[in-house]
Amino acid sequence: MFQIIGIVLLFGLVFGSFLMSGGKMDVILHAAPHELMAILGAGVAAFLMANSIGVIKSSLGGFGKCFAGPKWKKQDYKDLLSLLFQLTKTMKSKGVIALESHIEKPGESSIFQKYPKVMKDHFAIDFICDTLRMMTMNLEDPHQIEDAMEKQLEKHHHEAAMAPHALQNLADGLPALGIVAAVLGIIKTMGAITEPPAVLGEMIGSALVGTFLGVFLAYGLVGPFAARLNAIVDEEAAFYKIIQSVLVAHLHGNAAQISVEIGRGDIPSAAQPSFAEMEEALAAAPAD
Repeated sequence: MFQIIGIVLLFGLVFGSFLMSGGKMDVILHAAPHELMAILGAGVAAFLMANSIGVIKSSLGGFGKCFAGPKWKKQDYKDLLSLLFQLTKTMKSKGVIALESHIEKPGESSIFQKYPKVMKDHFAIDFICDTLRMMTMNLEDPHQIEDAMEKQLEKHHHEAAMAPHALQNLADGLPALGIVAAVLGIIKTMGAITEPPAVLGEMIGSALVGTFLGVFLAYGLVGPFAARLNAIVDEEAAFYKIIQSVLVAHLHGNAAQISVEIGRGDIPSAAQPSFAEMEEALAAAPAD
């Protein structure tokens, strides 16, 4: 919602101020198609050369994320903590043998199936099951497991951050590509130096539209979208950090409810349930 409002304000205030100061849109509208062809064409070409197909797909999908926001909502954090509560409680009360059937085939697990949205996130499920599997193999040093989990989180976050990084690189290059388009326009103008001043003025104005569009697209659209996507990636990373916090707290010998409370502290403030809300969610969690 705010992104749409921002785009409307961007175009309305920038071009509105231009018109209010006596400017005319004729030159911009006449020059924009071929200037945009040069700037965006070069930008897309450079983007394709610089990135893998996976990053390109993630970047394109990232624009939708910028409007939709982080995929994890307050209820999803409750579900994750409820899932971890049931897993750690089962492990503590019934032992690792009771947990093996759940972590070996989470798709068939009576615990995992209660939380379908979490189940759709393959990294989250693999992260939980792989960590619990290490615990069942008698690797019980909390520091070793925490270090192993930290490396997995860093790898996942690095890969997720490649899309906003690629968009930011595109934003950084657009002003220079705008200059390229403007220089081409000046070259064209110099080839017609014998034309009357009125004609030359219009040609120079058209050339400068290239510089304007390059800067406008970089700092008005692509750059802000890259920053927004990066913020979403950072916020979504907290979802996986909670898994680490809860399981490491469990390894330190804490009760399942205490481990969950430690994980609740890692939830972003905007989506963080209160202690009472979490208590209610755990009490309402379906019994295995």
